[in-house]
Amino acid sequence: MKLISLLGATGSIGTQTLDVVRHHRQEFKVVAMSTGRNIDLACEQAHEFKPKLLSVQSKDDYEKVRHHVPAETKVVYGEEGLLEVATYPDSVILVNAVLGSVGLGPTLAAIEAGKTIAIANKETLVTAGHIVTEAAKAHQVSLLPVDSEHSAIFQALNGENKREIEKLILTASGGSFRDLSRDELKEVTVEQALNHPNWSMGAKITIDSATMMNKGLEVIEAHWLFDIPYERIEVVLHKESIIHSMVEFVDHSVMAQLGTPDMRVPIQYALTYPKRLAGQSDERLNLSEIGKLHFAQMDPKRFRCMALAYEAGRIGGTMPTVLNAANEVAVASFLDKRLSFLGIEAVIEQALERHHVISGPTLEDIKAVDEETRAFIRSTVN
Repeated sequence: MKLISLLGATGSIGTQTLDVVRHHRQEFKVVAMSTGRNIDLACEQAHEFKPKLLSVQSKDDYEKVRHHVPAETKVVYGEEGLLEVATYPDSVILVNAVLGSVGLGPTLAAIEAGKTIAIANKETLVTAGHIVTEAAKAHQVSLLPVDSEHSAIFQALNGENKREIEKLILTASGGSFRDLSRDELKEVTVEQALNHPNWSMGAKITIDSATMMNKGLEVIEAHWLFDIPYERIEVVLHKESIIHSMVEFVDHSVMAQLGTPDMRVPIQYALTYPKRLAGQSDERLNLSEIGKLHFAQMDPKRFRCMALAYEAGRIGGTMPTVLNAANEVAVASFLDKRLSFLGIEAVIEQALERHHVISGPTLEDIKAVDEETRAFIRSTVN
């Protein structure tokens, strides 16, 4: 049985991870988990999965929860609680499913503790990719991708020689507004932006998908996961979300991974790798029913956030940290209806333009830049 630590148990990826565990109880057990604001759901999860350790966000949450979980579940809170979950001695794999740069510290701690990392937290690699990948190499720890795009590339590369890769091709649905012009984007609402055509995800990721920042962050993540330069990472629009990503090799062969839009598939593969287990859903990919798959070139002028992400990634240093921090605050401001949809990209670009890049930043540099950028975006929005 594989023992799991899970960060972000009540979020979209977290609940789907628990669904995988629920269907394969002979294979997996969650021994430690953390939750966000949804403490009612966390208590339900604790009673069902009976972890030895549960971390909540604040001391107030701790007081509310500690008498409503099984007796064998120890409750902790805050940043120290996240670190306890990430490094819980019995677990062998950490599923990092939290949102935002808060996942960076626990990931590094888990790497130092020798845990395999199943990573769904893009921001960890975007803000500090060089630090995370160097630490993983030093401690001989595997970074297993959970995002459907990176899992697809990971699967396509199984048994292949990385030196024979020509390019990586990430597919993008185009999000809620893939068919709208720039002028039409000026008037879109929060409610419209949260209506993703293919995937069921949390609010922040759904907005990132609508702005295409999600794909930009995935480009930076792919750069670090697969050690491929940005000029050899391509994004193509594919509205059906059937081909999850592709790899082109030097002989011009292209390997693609296909499947229905179900995040439990890449989550389960990260947990079982290098094995595979039976799928949970009866839904299978039927290409004859689908009939056609569509592809289109990505327009960087139309999808400005993705262009900004490419630019930040190529510059490197602390620039991706600024990109991520600015985006997190800007998206939160849009969801609060204090910023327009196109205002998201505008304030991110302002933050990037004013930043003086630190090359080869330390963890302390990254934390300082992250905090300063968030303060700048808040003041700008206000």
